[in-house]
Amino acid sequence: MNTISINYALEYRFKEYKHIQVTKDGKIFNTKTGRKKKICYNSGSVGVWITPKKFIIKSKLNDHLEKIPKYEYLKDDFLINL
Repeated sequence: MNTISINYALEYRFKEYKHIQVTKDGKIFNTKTGRKKKICYNSGSVGVWITPKKFIIKSKLNDHLEKIPKYEYLKDDFLINL
């Protein structure tokens, strides 16, 4: 049995949905499931389905993205390494 592995460097994530992350070249991945999100056409708009009820159009994606921090503070001020 042959296997092929592909590694992507994830640069950005959605502010509200931290498990949806984006590569530098614009590929969108769900890190909980390990699947790639597809750009879809929905009633005249092009975008991506974040959740089954949340659709974000492609031109507004940058408003919802943030750079993935190297370190992140949790509620109790514990420093974790991501």
